[in-house]
Amino acid sequence: MTVPVWRRAALSVAMLLLACLIAVPLYYVVVNTFKTQGEMVASPLSLPTSPVLDNYREVLSDPRMYRSFANTLYVTVISVVLQLLVGALAAYAMVVRTSRLNRILANLLLIGFVVPGQSTLIPLYRTLVGFELVDNLNGLVVMYLGGAIFCYFLVQGYMRTLPFEVIEAARIDGAHDGQIFWHVVLPLIKPILVTVGIFQSMWVWNDFLLPTVFISSPDKRTVVLQVYNAVTEFTTNWPMFMTVSVIALVPMIVFFVLTQKHIASGLLAGSVKG
Repeated sequence: MTVPVWRRAALSVAMLLLACLIAVPLYYVVVNTFKTQGEMVASPLSLPTSPVLDNYREVLSDPRMYRSFANTLYVTVISVVLQLLVGALAAYAMVVRTSRLNRILANLLLIGFVVPGQSTLIPLYRTLVGFELVDNLNGLVVMYLGGAIFCYFLVQGYMRTLPFEVIEAARIDGAHDGQIFWHVVLPLIKPILVTVGIFQSMWVWNDFLLPTVFISSPDKRTVVLQVYNAVTEFTTNWPMFMTVSVIALVPMIVFFVLTQKHIASGLLAGSVKG
């Protein structure tokens, strides 16, 4: 059925208005990074009369910013790689070897997935204290490893669409499970791994809750904590705060723009059998 021209035009106008509405906060933040504190207070939504780069110079000259970027990059890369590895291995075991035990484990993983993470912070904190992983970047990696459950659910749904004749052929040729996973299954599930990796990277990079709870040392702060640290108790230089926020967002914006095509393609590739 052909959609009427007026309806398509109305939809386009509505989407354009919605996009403009969503863009207002971003415009507000970016514009005010080129203003002084006084000019921002006087006219927060107007364009700067005389754009200044002092805010960016001051933030980029602070070594704490670079240290926080390095900390965040370390935690994000290690966490996402481990999440994908554990999630993919768990999905492979559940899909290839169906048994009563695996069904029980799958239900336990489902329960773990639906339980709010905030409700487990206290026991997790006490556990990490026992292992001396509080105020430790590796402790954050351990915490984010719980995201492997999300990876497992997406990967196992995708894996069920694979042609299992290929796996059986490899098994007949004498390949064991490890070889089948690394050389047969892993290349086939690469699209969904890329998609899940994008989602998890954005989550870990932008997460505020876990670093706030488990990190206290200034030299171990992540980027988000560095942004939060720019807000002081009594007075806040808001243009400076917004500058830190913009700099913290730039890597994820670039990352999303470069990888957005993989999100839809990875999810849609596993939606049809065959």
